[in-house]
Amino acid sequence: MTTAIKPAAARAVDVWKVYGHGEAQVIALRGVSVELAQGEFTAIMGPSGSGKSTLMHCLAGLDTVTRGDVYVGSTQVTKLSDSGLTKLRRDKIGFIFQQFNLLPTLTAEENILLPLSIAGRKPDKDWYQTVIKTVGLEERLSHKPTELSGGQQQRVACARSLVSRPDVIFADEPTGNLDSRSGAEVLGFLRNSVREFGQTIVMVTHDPTAASYADRVIFLADGQIVDELLSPTVDQVHDKLKSLDPHAHSGDV
Repeated sequence: MTTAIKPAAARAVDVWKVYGHGEAQVIALRGVSVELAQGEFTAIMGPSGSGKSTLMHCLAGLDTVTRGDVYVGSTQVTKLSDSGLTKLRRDKIGFIFQQFNLLPTLTAEENILLPLSIAGRKPDKDWYQTVIKTVGLEERLSHKPTELSGGQQQRVACARSLVSRPDVIFADEPTGNLDSRSGAEVLGFLRNSVREFGQTIVMVTHDPTAASYADRVIFLADGQIVDELLSPTVDQVHDKLKSLDPHAHSGDV
């Protein structure tokens, strides 16, 4: 594992997640332990129902664990109060979702700065310019989401997640609603933010092409980590997924 060299940005220690009771009980995660290194791009993959989204939601403090511990940096997420969780998500974590989650009444610039204004913080001007330049949105800042393409909207969402300089960004199927060209733009941007800014990114995806941009791919099946690939290629990822799920189709728990 690469984590001996780099400290962990996020980690799960023997995490279980159980939904429901009795016959309706579903075990989404079964004793998952994993470390996600700082300054790395990690993809989480697995067949439908493998628990990949559940794991990400538990790591990000969006969902509680049934048993075990979750840490973001040195913060023990599983011990935080509701207000502590809100503060953690505001100060330490960035999110990029499949649905973009932009506010339609705000311009691109206002959407990007929204998390900072909610937190009552001023943007670091130099960093803001760097982010805007990197996502290639200099000419589009005054546009509303409806005036932007899907790829541009997702780049606004990427800029929004980066502008507060979070310790870790969690991306849930960030290219799920994009055509392949826009998807490649967004993934290239995420890849660069890891290489150039030392950003830490954890991405759930079912797409082998998206996963090939990552430094490391972790594979889940039936709520457990079953394998990983370092410096993955599209073909390696595809073959691994096929071996885990011969009837592969997208969708998830």
